[in-house]
Amino acid sequence: MVAACASTCLTKTEMSTENDVSLDVSGRDAEESASAPAPTSSPSAPPAASSSDAAPKTQLRVGRLVKAHGLKGAFKVELYTDDPDARFVPGAVFTLQVPANSPWHRKEITLREFRWMNSHPVAFFEGVDDRTTADELVRAILWVEQDPAAPSNEEDAWYDHQLVGLEALRDGEVIGRIVRVDHLPAQDLLIVKTAAGEVMVPFVAAIVPKVDIAAGTVTLTPPPGLFEAVPGAEDEHDEADAETETAAGAGERGADEGVAENDDTDGA
Repeated sequence: MVAACASTCLTKTEMSTENDVSLDVSGRDAEESASAPAPTSSPSAPPAASSSDAAPKTQLRVGRLVKAHGLKGAFKVELYTDDPDARFVPGAVFTLQVPANSPWHRKEITLREFRWMNSHPVAFFEGVDDRTTADELVRAILWVEQDPAAPSNEEDAWYDHQLVGLEALRDGEVIGRIVRVDHLPAQDLLIVKTAAGEVMVPFVAAIVPKVDIAAGTVTLTPPPGLFEAVPGAEDEHDEADAETETAAGAGERGADEGVAENDDTDGA
């Protein structure tokens, strides 16, 4: 999930994707591919719901197994969620995103224990009891299912799939549409596609004061220069140039009048 902070970066970083999405097995490009539809036959895609009557689910990327830790099958985990205590509870089931030739391909894994060791999150899973087995799962991405219609437990927090597609408004006028959300170490960015190209908008309350999911819009108050064409910027520039030219003209007239007075004095 993502949330607009008061003045700094976003805090909610769970990535979302629909069931029929191709996922990069390394996890490096998962942010870019999270919202792009792809054929259902992709070997890396999370398994789709078996029942045609089942409500569509959203897959949320919540973590990555960075490296094996110790000899008893533990992993150091890179978190993609700001609420690990809620996501990583004993008994939680995760869909694994691994290469197609992995013995763990299209399998699920159940969390046995989650703890913090020297400020690093460490996880233990059922069926992973030694270092050799753990090494098979290094770099695996952990996904969970989420009902896209379920309300968020946090105020001013949204999943990526809720933001993508919203129209971007500035001064009440549509200037573009959100095409993706980029999650960077420093802050999260709304990528707004405009007629002139894509613009990276920091997702902070000062610049994004309002997100209206029901209306399908997000209101922007960007600083001058963030977008290529800023209403009023050219007018202000023209006014400043006009004032400069007026002042310069007045200076030249004053100099000419002074020269004329000197000539009159010399003639007298």
